[in-house]
Amino acid sequence: MRTRQLFALVLGAAVAVGTMLSPSVASAQSATKSAATAAKTKAKTKAKTKAKTKARQASTVGGATDSTKRKVQGALGPQSGDRHLAFKGTGSDLDSLWPVKTPPPLPGSILPAKRVLAYYGNPLSKRMGILGEFETSDMLAKLERDAAEWTRLDPAHPAQPALHLIAMVANPDPGPSGKYRTRMDSALIEKVYGWAKSKNALLFVDLQVGQSTLEQELPWIEKFLMRPDVHLGIDPEFSMKAKGAVPGRRIGTYDAADINYAIRFLANVVDKYKLPPKMLVVHRFTPKGVTNARNIKLDPKVQVVMHMDGFGAPSLKRDTYYRDIKREPVQFTGWKQFTKAKNDKPATTREAILRLWPAPLYIQVQ
Repeated sequence: MRTRQLFALVLGAAVAVGTMLSPSVASAQSATKSAATAAKTKAKTKAKTKAKTKARQASTVGGATDSTKRKVQGALGPQSGDRHLAFKGTGSDLDSLWPVKTPPPLPGSILPAKRVLAYYGNPLSKRMGILGEFETSDMLAKLERDAAEWTRLDPAHPAQPALHLIAMVANPDPGPSGKYRTRMDSALIEKVYGWAKSKNALLFVDLQVGQSTLEQELPWIEKFLMRPDVHLGIDPEFSMKAKGAVPGRRIGTYDAADINYAIRFLANVVDKYKLPPKMLVVHRFTPKGVTNARNIKLDPKVQVVMHMDGFGAPSLKRDTYYRDIKREPVQFTGWKQFTKAKNDKPATTREAILRLWPAPLYIQVQ
């Protein structure tokens, strides 16, 4: 930043050797010197203040100077590059909020010791994710290779393979239940559970409740959640609270009250069947996807993952991660990777995902 050049005032009186100035002349010269010094000091102070103000504006999100705004060195958007605020150490004061301070994990907890790598979808659909896109043996072999690569990149958090099954699918029509959702047959869930067991993987059963509710649907899935290696996913996108809202035509939402209900339900399952802690994955890619997140009440028997479910170019996904996940700390975080270029173009690299802060401990591949 350029600063103004300051020019000293030159006093016009020269004193010859042995010549005495009169008191009035000396007084005038002294006053002139004092005025010059004061003017110089004032100008320097003004220039420094201006420079500091501009520097503060440049280092604040959006250029704002309000003391409530975060002073940062990084940026958001497609031009952010390595300075993106979702990365660690780019100056965001959100970094200090992570990891979330909670009691030590209970015995048998998966997180934070491991990183879950979950292949997502439904075997009945090639469009819903990788779980139905490939022949089963090829998909499971790919999962093993992928997990090995994640472990190589971050051996401090060895990858735990998982299959994430959409066990309840939201529909664009009411269906027999009138609730715009379809429960998968138990035989299908058992089949996918068998795939998971064959690779020492976990199973997540995911609910898209449509116009139903968690209160109505969670009891149906308890017969699977009672198993120690089965966990839960819930999807606000397909929770249609607005009257007449249809899945796929409008983005749904969950409130902290809904998530707290799911936490209490899982904690009760843990107590009832003497199980290790359960994981609860909550998908999110919009600010309104989860409302009142600060009111979510954690329980040591349930590990909550707020999962960034968006798609797009890497910078766009990082923007979403910063806005919806990093900015509203809950407990653990997740990141969605799509296999199709039409969704993630280009795909975010594993190395870039590991630079995020907090580093996601749940990676979902769709």
